[in-house]
Amino acid sequence: MIRALITGGAGFVGSHLAERLLSSGYQVTVIDNLSTGQMRNIECIMSNPNFSYAVEDIRNIHVSDRLVSECDIIFHLAAAVGVRNIIDRPINTIEVNIGGTEMILKTASRYRRRVLIASTSEVYGKGVKFPFREDDDTLSGPTRRSRWSYAASKAIDEFLAFAYHEEVDLPVTLFRLFNTVGPRQVGRYGMVVPRFVRWALANETIQVYGDGRQQRCFANVYDVVRAIQGLAECDSTIGELYNIGSNEEISIMALAELIRERADSASLIELVPYEEAYQQSGFEDFRRRVPSIDKIQSTIGWEPSTPLDETIDQIIAYYQTEMYNS
Repeated sequence: MIRALITGGAGFVGSHLAERLLSSGYQVTVIDNLSTGQMRNIECIMSNPNFSYAVEDIRNIHVSDRLVSECDIIFHLAAAVGVRNIIDRPINTIEVNIGGTEMILKTASRYRRRVLIASTSEVYGKGVKFPFREDDDTLSGPTRRSRWSYAASKAIDEFLAFAYHEEVDLPVTLFRLFNTVGPRQVGRYGMVVPRFVRWALANETIQVYGDGRQQRCFANVYDVVRAIQGLAECDSTIGELYNIGSNEEISIMALAELIRERADSASLIELVPYEEAYQQSGFEDFRRRVPSIDKIQSTIGWEPSTPLDETIDQIIAYYQTEMYNS
């Protein structure tokens, strides 16, 4: 039985990954400090005899050392996430993302453990060559704007991971996530789809930031965790970086309209300037963000299989249950 450690495993993606690995016969341990993760996300697997968890920060060397020594493979998903969270707490963003990854890589190196590290499409910055490919140049914004601290910190994580692979032959695989969505994702850190869904179900005004013409691709979390497991179970992915995401593009305004339609909502849709939404002048956003998934397709045969309207229906059903039970 493969023993997996998932950092950030009580979070949105981490909890879904834990479920998938358990159903595939893994033994799973989760570590999460619950800064953005929630115990309710792992309640459904608490009774599984092959599951255990620790409520702790991964930067606690004593706990991390013990958990890494007891596992075979690490899925490092713990990070500061969400645009709102990043803008409000830039120190935490930088320290958690870089310090946490450094701790995991050092400890994994001590015990020679396989590591998969989650990165982000934010690393591509303001690039204008589409779709984004793994070896494309990146173009970040000015250091004066905290909005870019997340992208910069995750880029450092990637540099560090590749350095460990090249210098000490640590078996590392990296993947960049593009707008993963699905049940359990919360909107309070700036995640757009759950915010729109909650407003639509309450028939409240759906607030679209900016002009609404920015384009995004939204990948279903069940497809994403299938991709992560596939990368983990393929040795040829060691030392490589992969995009994971959907290539089905939609504007944020069209997304709001689609969610309103699927929720059978009477909500109005309102444009809100970035400066008003984030209380920060000069906020910069991507106009388009679309991944090339050719590399992961050719390596492990993965591609997303869930259309966006089906994903939205899953999220609506989840929040309807939440509202009924609250």
